[in-house]
Amino acid sequence: MPPTIHSLYSYPVKSCAGIKHQRIRIDSAGLEFDRHWLIVNAQGQFMSQRLHPRMVLIQPSPQADGLGLKVPGQADCFVPIIGDDQPPVTVSIWGTPTIGADQGDAVAQWLSAFLDTPCRLLHVHPQAHRLASMRHMTHWIQTHPDWPQSFLPVDRHAFAFADGFPFLVTNQHSLEELNQQLTDGGHAAVDMIRFRPNIVLQGLESYDEDHLAGFHTGDIGFAFVKACARCPIPNVDPRTGLTAAEPGQTLARHRQFEDGVLFGMNAIAAMPDGERWLQVGDPIQAEFDF
Repeated sequence: MPPTIHSLYSYPVKSCAGIKHQRIRIDSAGLEFDRHWLIVNAQGQFMSQRLHPRMVLIQPSPQADGLGLKVPGQADCFVPIIGDDQPPVTVSIWGTPTIGADQGDAVAQWLSAFLDTPCRLLHVHPQAHRLASMRHMTHWIQTHPDWPQSFLPVDRHAFAFADGFPFLVTNQHSLEELNQQLTDGGHAAVDMIRFRPNIVLQGLESYDEDHLAGFHTGDIGFAFVKACARCPIPNVDPRTGLTAAEPGQTLARHRQFEDGVLFGMNAIAAMPDGERWLQVGDPIQAEFDF
């Protein structure tokens, strides 16, 4: 089977439930609406499933003028976007500062009730300009001089509230190998959404992504600038919000490297100006590093 896009996911609110797409708009900042909202605690620190696994039960529904939210046991909430005239709120994502716009008291109270802790919702501020890791982007560009220069300048790769890069790409066959290891050990197989990718590829051998410089689809290029070291979030069951030891333990036995337990690749994208879309089934051209 020739390589294609297997599936597409966005996560409008960082660390909350994801949305699976058949087709979605894209630009160099990521998939449309991906991590455009962020929940922070009373100290202004961003919250995630690492400490608050129930966040995965918050179901977002982004719209042009706001965000719908659903959770078990509470009335639905709609949050009109408050942004242009809001004073910026500084927040740090893994040591990288950016700014958000506070979305008001009503949604703060709604989220605080569900998560049982004081918290507030931020939307990416119109003045925010958070860049992917300059070190990793520069290294990749210097070591791949034959790739199009459309990845330059590096300051074009600004994005919202994702951990460190605008895209996370995984390989369906790699998940299938992991699931075989899990079932061989008497554990349940897991779905790819636990790993919170944006783009899932198929038609590659397992862990081919370790050896790719990136890939092209149509006139869009993706550069694999950093392997993704995994935290405990894949151990959170997205159906229940409960945590367990797997698949983390099995993954650690097979994918432990100097940089951590690796699964998936962080990426940046380059494309011509104008509207672009990705769709499940789109053919890809894998670009190997050797």
